Amino acid sequence: MTSHTTDVPDTTTQRAAAPAPGKPRRRLPARGTRRPGSRALLAPAPVLLMVVVALTDLFTPDWLHVSPAMAAVPVLAAALLPWRATAVLACAVLVITGLLQWDAGSYGRPDSDVTLGSLFVVGLASLAACSLRQRRERQLHQIRSVAETAQRALMHPLPHRIGSLALSGVYLPAESEARIGGDFYEALRTPYGTRIVIGDVRGKGLEAVGASATLLGAFRELAYREPSLTRVAEQLDERARRHIATLDRAPDADGPDDVGTAALFTERFATALLVEFPPGEPVARIVHCGHPEPYVVHAGEARPHLPARPGAPLGLGDLLGTEPVAQTLPFVPGDRLVLYTDGFIEGRDRRGRFHDLAAPVQAHAGRPLEAMVAALRRGLVHHVHGDLDDDAALVVLERLPGEDDRCA
Repeated sequence: MTSHTTDVPDTTTQRAAAPAPGKPRRRLPARGTRRPGSRALLAPAPVLLMVVVALTDLFTPDWLHVSPAMAAVPVLAAALLPWRATAVLACAVLVITGLLQWDAGSYGRPDSDVTLGSLFVVGLASLAACSLRQRRERQLHQIRSVAETAQRALMHPLPHRIGSLALSGVYLPAESEARIGGDFYEALRTPYGTRIVIGDVRGKGLEAVGASATLLGAFRELAYREPSLTRVAEQLDERARRHIATLDRAPDADGPDDVGTAALFTERFATALLVEFPPGEPVARIVHCGHPEPYVVHAGEARPHLPARPGAPLGLGDLLGTEPVAQTLPFVPGDRLVLYTDGFIEGRDRRGRFHDLAAPVQAHAGRPLEAMVAALRRGLVHHVHGDLDDDAALVVLERLPGEDDRCA
């Protein structure tokens, strides 16, 4: 009921942690999306095509020759089958075509020689294409393996349970063929209770991944060190500004290190939401740092938790001159807290309409935790028809009766 799920670029949601606008679109599993097993189902197609062409050529008049259509067989095999199978089919095409010409009495004539020569050239080209395809597939497999390793190092799997909290989450990266992106989350059991962060780095590619790693590393240190959650937010803002300054500082820069100006001109920042569950208290403390407001589910009713005074995004604190403020709300057994990044509310359908997260949160509030997370994921994928153009992360927490959240 409380397992953690993370999406990966194949077909299913798995229990493995992963971790902005303008990213390349990525096709997600949805109704009508072809599964990886489709190639295995299509593998017999070249052989069936060869048989159909051969039988058609046998049973048509002598003046109608369809054997040149055999050229499609090695081409199709190059897209679906390994190199050796493609080579066997390319040879079989030559042999069968020659036999068909012998049967029709046209073997040895100039037009027949041209047909056989063309099939030979097409076969060689198909073998070259098949070899290139297999090499690219091996490279992609290696890249995915590296991405999975980086993913596990960057974002730790969410625990099933921390004290009296049950957790479940999902991560949908938008970057093509990627398993990590600019969204991040973490949940830690500290001396000050369970502390959770969810955030979204503005930007894309390796730069966003680097910023995510910086902020996650800082949170893992600060969550154990700082008694105050607002102090954790302030320190994260400082780390973000330092990271921005490092990226923007030219090698020969002699001027002052104006990190606020750097953030303004480069528009590098991250939104974040910090949540703390103090030990022995049925409450939750929330610090908003420019992040979308969470949903609180109480007695089956879901409502957004709007901050009384929104905080600045991480990296823009000194520029906007606002200090983070912690708000406390009741959080008793049975209550749930839905944290998410803007990918869950900014996904558009084919008519350009944004995804409405509030309705599915309310509709699935009474379901088991894992089922609720799976339903929210399916709702987003269905709304965007599988075309996700921004990373999307979601973490749902539920207060259970039992032990408190103090650090073991």
